[in-house]
Amino acid sequence: MFKKFILFAFVLLVYAGCNTTSKPQDAESYYNRGVAYYNKGDYDNAIADFNQTINLDPQFFLVYYIRGTAYSRKGDYDKALADLSLLINSDVKHVGADVPEYIQAYISRGITYFLKKDPDRAIADFTRAISLNPKLALAYYNRGVVYSEKRDYDKAIADYTQSISLNPKHANSYGNRGASYGEKGEYDKALADINYAINLNPKHVDAYTSRGEIYGKKGDYSKAIDDLTYAISLNPKFAPAYHERGKIYRKKGDEARARADFDEARRLDPSLTD
Repeated sequence: MFKKFILFAFVLLVYAGCNTTSKPQDAESYYNRGVAYYNKGDYDNAIADFNQTINLDPQFFLVYYIRGTAYSRKGDYDKALADLSLLINSDVKHVGADVPEYIQAYISRGITYFLKKDPDRAIADFTRAISLNPKLALAYYNRGVVYSEKRDYDKAIADYTQSISLNPKHANSYGNRGASYGEKGEYDKALADINYAINLNPKHVDAYTSRGEIYGKKGDYSKAIDDLTYAISLNPKFAPAYHERGKIYRKKGDEARARADFDEARRLDPSLTD
């Protein structure tokens, strides 16, 4: 089973004209510049500005959400959990939120638990977010990813289906649901979903890889290799595509090509084995 994308929820307003060259004058200015750094993927400078925001205004609680998310993206999961939990446990209410709690903080904390290999706490946070806003497609999608990783494919499919009902153009939900059907041996349903995901996103590397795996299971090695080779052309660093193509070459008796693909897959991701 391939690694599925898990998605952060991050929707914050940055004041017009805010950028990384502006000189901060107060807590709000540091916060806005930090958001600009965050959006550029410069998490170190973003965190530095968020620290300054908190130094100047410790009651600026929204900054704990984005700083925690930045820590999570950097892989500093303990600091991320501390920030997100502080916000979740605070009595401060987010102005303009649909519900009193910070729903996005639950999503980011759930993702962080997932990345820390704590799937049960991740599921609990996504479930809490859903209870606060049952129309939050991203929470269903992310919980589906965790269920997929736990190999609870029926629950994963149910969550992806709910995500699709709320966001019918979400290619990842179709691709992941198709992959889950494939794991259950329901290949026709799997291919229908994955084909639709590719329709929505013709460069969906994971979907081509999943479809290649399913073609391989159905014994259609030519289509499998075509899909996996195309996935590799889209992302030459996507280890699962090499790994799966190696399995197909081995089934075809082409050990030399199989070995080359397995070696490349392991070079890109040492956790993969033949």
